[in-house]
Amino acid sequence: MSDAHQLPPDSVHPDEPADPSDAEIFGSEDAGVQPQLDEQREKYLRLAAEYDNYRRRTTKERQDAHLRGQADMLKGLIDPLDDIGRFAHVDPASTDAQTLVDGVAMIEKKLAKTLAGHGLEIIIPDGHPFDPALHEAVMTEPAAAPEEDHLVARTFQVGYVFNGQLLRPARVVVKQWNG
Repeated sequence: MSDAHQLPPDSVHPDEPADPSDAEIFGSEDAGVQPQLDEQREKYLRLAAEYDNYRRRTTKERQDAHLRGQADMLKGLIDPLDDIGRFAHVDPASTDAQTLVDGVAMIEKKLAKTLAGHGLEIIIPDGHPFDPALHEAVMTEPAAAPEEDHLVARTFQVGYVFNGQLLRPARVVVKQWNG
């Protein structure tokens, strides 16, 4: 055998058992690592528990905030609801039609004001350019002049936007210039 293929005397051959002194060294290193692993495991478990508590707390806070928002809006609807109740029990024989119409218009204004205070916007686009993001064309009618092309002629049903989110588009008649 040549000297080039021989292993150095201090190297360990894979087929040979490890030196017992090496096992003692590795064993002592494992004993030193175990407390660190236990400490890291405890930190992880504590952090996982804190996160779980945080997640539950924020979910509950979000639900509570949602309920408070609903309660605030419902408080604003109580007065118009009371007014509707009063009109529902009016004797039609002793009240003229104009009084009823005026009363319902008053309730509508009060209700719209309350809902607007909570972020609801009513879309009544008569005379404005047709916007497909806010309006739904249900019919067209001829425009008298080219500058009236794509203007809203009438609103069949108002639309609603709540805090920037379209709830329902306004259903409209759009003028169309046929030249």
